[in-house]
Amino acid sequence: MKLLRSIAEFSPADRGGALAVGNFDGVHRGHAALAKRLTSRAREAGGPAVVLTFDPHPIQLLRPESAQPPLTTMERRAELLGVFGVDVVIAYPTDAALLALSPEAFFETIVVNAIGAAAMVEGPNFFFGKDRAGDVTLLKKLCETRGMTLEVLTPHMEGEQMASSSRVRRAIEQGDLELAASLLTAPYRITGKVITGDRRGRTIGFPTANLSDIETLLPKPGVYAAQARAAGGVFPSAVNIGSRPTFGDAKISVEAHLIGFSGDLYGEQVDLDLVTRLREIQPFGTIEDLKSQLAIDVAHAKEAVLNRESRGPLAQL
Repeated sequence: MKLLRSIAEFSPADRGGALAVGNFDGVHRGHAALAKRLTSRAREAGGPAVVLTFDPHPIQLLRPESAQPPLTTMERRAELLGVFGVDVVIAYPTDAALLALSPEAFFETIVVNAIGAAAMVEGPNFFFGKDRAGDVTLLKKLCETRGMTLEVLTPHMEGEQMASSSRVRRAIEQGDLELAASLLTAPYRITGKVITGDRRGRTIGFPTANLSDIETLLPKPGVYAAQARAAGGVFPSAVNIGSRPTFGDAKISVEAHLIGFSGDLYGEQVDLDLVTRLREIQPFGTIEDLKSQLAIDVAHAKEAVLNRESRGPLAQL
């Protein structure tokens, strides 16, 4: 799978395949169904399965006050789409010129001239062009004028509701990782770089990796069970997301205790695949009370991760 950061990087050898355009944030089960169908159409056309997405999300330019953190980094998004057969992901660098294109101009400039798609696959709620003026009805007409096929998929339902990135977002904001997992194709992941903290955890027997530079949405504050990927290994982890009221620290931070790990992670990347929320953030009257609760958290985190693994690999929910 190739991740391209500019449409200029798109190879002429990759023309003639099938294309899907969209944000694909989170890569939920509806996205998976579309990616699978896209791959099938690409193979029929004799070319690659191509996804065109946008970085940053157009809303960051159009309504920056309404912009929210994404559910996935672009690298993670491309990785997950690759699982379902997508060959090329183009992360188009969104700018004012792109957003000013009419639906017809977007189709001719991007779909036909730049990518040379032979077929397209989209969901029923697809809109494109300036002010989202283009819909699947217009897209079908434009494809027909160019001898291209368009397949519009029916909505993918999870329960009684359509799978959507906004539904995943609400679940994460509420700390409901189980609901998020039922909608996503892989565990909800946050990724950060380990920085030097106050080293307080080490002094009480529970050293933590303090993560910074997290680009994606943080869940509701609390203590979580997670599977950490770091230093070439995988470790069950207890993760504190939020403040540290016992020490009078109101700053929101992400600290992960990697169970069974010993060593130095400073400057390294750590991926945390969140499994479940264990409890609320709370203050403790003494350090001994805190240590007792941390021991319970570690035991519960390890148990939650092992129980989840027993139902199948965490890497593919």
